This record gives sequence, C-alpha cells and structure tokens, in this order.
Amino acid sequence: MQVETILAFGGHSEAAIKFYQEALGAEVLIMMRWKDSPDPGLRTVSSDPDKIMHASFRIGNTTLMASDGIETLAHPDIKGVTLNLEAKDDAEAQKLFAALSDGGKVQMPLAKAFWTSLSGMVIDRFGVSWMVNVAAQDN
Repeated sequence: MQVETILAFGGHSEAAIKFYQEALGAEVLIMMRWKDSPDPGLRTVSSDPDKIMHASFRIGNTTLMASDGIETLAHPDIKGVTLNLEAKDDAEAQKLFAALSDGGKVQMPLAKAFWTSLSGMVIDRFGVSWMVNVAAQDN
C-alpha cells in the first residue's frame, strides 16, 4: 500500500508548482488541464478548462500531486497537514526556509532544537504548511 499527497490549490495549482520549482527545485512529472482530459465528459466540468485537473511533481525523492478541482478559490485553505522538508545542512535549511517564507507566514523561525541544528515552520503563499529541519547526521 502507498499513500500519496494531493494538494488542492483551488485554481492556483500552476502558480504553486512554478513557485515550488523555483523555491525547492521541484520537477514536474505530469500537468493535465481539464480541457485536455482523455475523457470528453470531463473537459467541461470545470468553469475554467485551462485550470489543472491533475498534476504530479517531485521534490527530492517525494512525489506530490496537485489539482485545482472543480471550484476555484481566491485563497485555498489547506489545514491539518504539514509537509516536512529535510535539508542536508544549515545553509540549505536557511535557503529553503527563506524561499518558502517569501510571501508566506513564518510560524516558528528557524532555530536550534533538541533534535536538530535548525528547525522552523512556515505557511507558504499558497497555504501549505512546511516544517524545515536539518537532517540528522550519522555519527
């Protein structure tokens, strides 16, 4: 069994994925618009056929999916989920945290924690909650 994460961006999937490409080096695997669905019955489901029906993108070794769904929202409301991003060192953690913070809201600034040299939490400009940690170093 495998569990995969689908982020619903309420009409902002394409912008969110571009942001993750720039901020985190995300790689787009699939991006299908409603108008391009192989099922003709789905091509007109969305009020905006240019919005994203399904997208899949990879950040590091993790694949995430995204969709604009049928309805579009001015501000998507993603609650109850935090994505954990493990940086290889302090410098990478600071870079990733700064990129995710651009236009977002810092919940907990990067600081030393008992489990790592740096840890922090931010909600990015698309409403996704992130925790950035420096990966545990093997001794």
